[in-house]
Amino acid sequence: MTQIPENPFILVDGSSYLFRAYHAPPHLTNSAGEPTGAIYGVVNMLRSLLKRYKPSHMAVVFDAKGKTFRNDLYAEYKANRPPMPDDLRSQIAPLHEIVQAMGLPLLCIDGVEADDVIGTLARQAEKEGRLTLISTGDKDMAQLVGEHTILINTMSDTITDIEGVKSKFGVSPEQIIDYLALMGDSSDNIPGLPGVGDKTAQAMLQGMQSIDAMLEAPEKLTELSFRGAKSMPKKLMEYKEQLLLSRELATIDENVSLSMKPDELTIQPADTEALVQLYGQCEFRRWLGEVLEQGAATDQALGLAPDERKAGSDIDTKTATIDTSAYETILSKEAFTRWLEKLKAAEVFALDTETTSLNYMDARLVGLSFAVQEGEAAYLPLAHDYLDAPAQLDMDWVLAELKPLLEDPTPRKVGQNLKYDMHILANYGIGLRGILNDTMLASYVLNSVSSRHDMDTLSLQYLNHKTISFTDVAGKGAKQLTFNQIGLDEAAPYAAEDADVTLRLHHALWQRLQDEPGLRSVLVDMELPVLSILAGMERRGVVVDPGLLAIQSKELELALRQIEEEAFAIAGEEFNLNSTKQLQTILFEKLELPVRKKTPKGAPSTAEEVLQELALDYPLPDLILKHRGMAKLKSTYTDKLPKVMNRTTQRIHTSYHQAVAATGRLSSSDPNLQNIPIRNEAGRRVRKAFIAPAGYKVVAIDYSQIELRIMAHLSQDKSLLDAFAKGLDIHSATAAEVFGVPLESVSSEQRRSAKAVNFGLIYGMSAFGLARQLGIGRNDAQHYMDTYFERFPGVQDYMERTRLQAADKGYVETLYGRRLYLPEIKARNIPRKKAAERAAINAPMQGTAADIIKRAMIKVADWLAKQPQQDEVFMTMQVHDELVFEIKEEALDRIVPALCSVMEEAAELDVPLVAEAGIGDNWDEAH
Repeated sequence: MTQIPENPFILVDGSSYLFRAYHAPPHLTNSAGEPTGAIYGVVNMLRSLLKRYKPSHMAVVFDAKGKTFRNDLYAEYKANRPPMPDDLRSQIAPLHEIVQAMGLPLLCIDGVEADDVIGTLARQAEKEGRLTLISTGDKDMAQLVGEHTILINTMSDTITDIEGVKSKFGVSPEQIIDYLALMGDSSDNIPGLPGVGDKTAQAMLQGMQSIDAMLEAPEKLTELSFRGAKSMPKKLMEYKEQLLLSRELATIDENVSLSMKPDELTIQPADTEALVQLYGQCEFRRWLGEVLEQGAATDQALGLAPDERKAGSDIDTKTATIDTSAYETILSKEAFTRWLEKLKAAEVFALDTETTSLNYMDARLVGLSFAVQEGEAAYLPLAHDYLDAPAQLDMDWVLAELKPLLEDPTPRKVGQNLKYDMHILANYGIGLRGILNDTMLASYVLNSVSSRHDMDTLSLQYLNHKTISFTDVAGKGAKQLTFNQIGLDEAAPYAAEDADVTLRLHHALWQRLQDEPGLRSVLVDMELPVLSILAGMERRGVVVDPGLLAIQSKELELALRQIEEEAFAIAGEEFNLNSTKQLQTILFEKLELPVRKKTPKGAPSTAEEVLQELALDYPLPDLILKHRGMAKLKSTYTDKLPKVMNRTTQRIHTSYHQAVAATGRLSSSDPNLQNIPIRNEAGRRVRKAFIAPAGYKVVAIDYSQIELRIMAHLSQDKSLLDAFAKGLDIHSATAAEVFGVPLESVSSEQRRSAKAVNFGLIYGMSAFGLARQLGIGRNDAQHYMDTYFERFPGVQDYMERTRLQAADKGYVETLYGRRLYLPEIKARNIPRKKAAERAAINAPMQGTAADIIKRAMIKVADWLAKQPQQDEVFMTMQVHDELVFEIKEEALDRIVPALCSVMEEAAELDVPLVAEAGIGDNWDEAH
């Protein structure tokens, strides 16, 4: 393989990569719903080339609009190609702008294809003795390969030189044109020679070298050993003109008249201001951060110093867009008193804590930062290891002075992820109140699917500012410092910037929310009150039985071994059930199971959905799934839970996340309480380990069939509304309608089928999916669904209305105004569009259910606050549509019915909202 020297002349086939990037993941969009995936793919490839080869001369070449000389030769040239999808066409202009802003020469010559421009420049460079690297995925370019011209496919990371062409195509670069002419090309509508594929074309050229030689002595083709050789001379002469036309169409023109020569195609300094605007518009946050922090990717690749960049466009400091000169470090009582007065006088102020740990129960306070105006921020160090006592203020005194202000309910405080700060202050006896805004939640409410909602990302998105990262001041890996170990010169600007950026984000996001009163209500009336409630639940924690978990771990270990033995017996050998490679070998090579799906690299997939499908017909995939499920239970819960018990409280303290799930649902981590299975015995046994403390019971209250009730309300289907109003079993009622039998005659099997239809429709299940779930034929499943829609026409009307609204507005809404944006609802890619339509139908129901449980939490918290005895009941967990409580045994009869009533008042639907309670000594018994 040819070694490529540094600084080759690079020619990029932009059009080839544009189409390939469009069809390859990730299928990105920005928060405005504009597609950006193809742009990302091409720019990522360009950055890779720059970094790897450090060129000084380069061109990115695109096809121009309109016809070329090939259309004059053959009117049907490329006639079969479908029109360019709108969501690809819209990405061309911004991609061109980014390429030019990167300082890369961009060529788009009217009347000439990109191949011909590249061919001409490659030959010119060859004459100068300069090595040319052509970046393309187009096989036609192989005809350009020579001693000074090499192809690189950055998507597969393969390099093709002369030997590479021979190895890949079976012919030399000089024969590629004839090879392409013989085969033809359906994508370009080049006819070729009928019946000739790649193997035949190889054999013909290996035997006779060229089309010209074949035409001179066609009878010699009969002496070759390929299939159809005897009839080939007649075919060759019959289609001679078509073949010669095909050769002309396949030939890259190497003599295009160009205004620029290779030595003139120099990479220029990047226009960083333009890149800031373009990366910001596309929401390429990592690249935007690089530009803001240290200049553009091309600058880095070329090793340019800041003063070599374009005049007026050098943005190379970490605080390029923010003036930090007014930041202050508070080290004296006088300074603290002055800042305390500023905070009291401020209309709104931002605060942030710096601590020793991300574990909110164990973290200790190191310092506080505040901002009262944009650019006017301060850091108050309280527990840095290196400061002598006189150099930092006494923490107890400072917190006592701050406590009245921080506990004042007047809503003047803003922060980023304030729930964590609430915990830290609570560790010191301060109950933070008066929260006006949390910028993380504000971003999430504005668009839950647009991006991550951490401060660094939001700063790039809304402020075009690259923040000082924690690793900038603390380092990385095993040697990373905790904040109390960081020098004040670095710690103070980092901490003060956090508060300053948070205040700026508040201003930017709050203004957007004023223009969207529905979204503002979701934030102010729902998310912010829930924030404080979740903090209280997290601090309370839950009790688990470590002894029972240890027993369960041993039982799971034995069960895993038994599954392994059964799997080995089926496979006929021992293998690692957790090894994807070994599993692929056993399933698809040894046992020859059908390959349902392949990985991006072409290997048979062993993903869960594939195994689920195979498990319907084969025993080993079913065992693999059981093994995976049990192993996850063991590692995530029975082994881990005892290790994460807090040493002081002897309880488990999870972390709830409001700004993760797109539909508004809460999620949790460390441990994840949402994913403990309830439909299998092993998962229910884990729930048994969540126990009530002495004198209390575990009470679980959940909503009965809430999403189906929401479906009835939203669709206004008369039959559904009537069934719920009469208190009928909805699945039996559906079965009676679908199967045309009296309600009292519905069988358990019919009810099960109706239940699958009810829930399947909510999640957009197809007839194929329903058939697979019920183990019936696809036609039978389609009949069930057709009959359902006949009996419940309001549901079908709702689904169609929702699809139309989503396509029109780009989003759907819950009953309470929460939005879910669907950037792919207008995608030309049908599977992606269908997935967006399914999400559009499901999101209002799932999102409304999430809103209702949050409204219930707020109502329950208000009710609990009014109770005379505050130790009788504690809200400890929220999982899906369920709230879990610890309630004193003697108060159960009084409190449980009251809580059910409060939860049922959380929403006013056109069907009854029913909350059902379970009581037990552990969570499983209470469910």
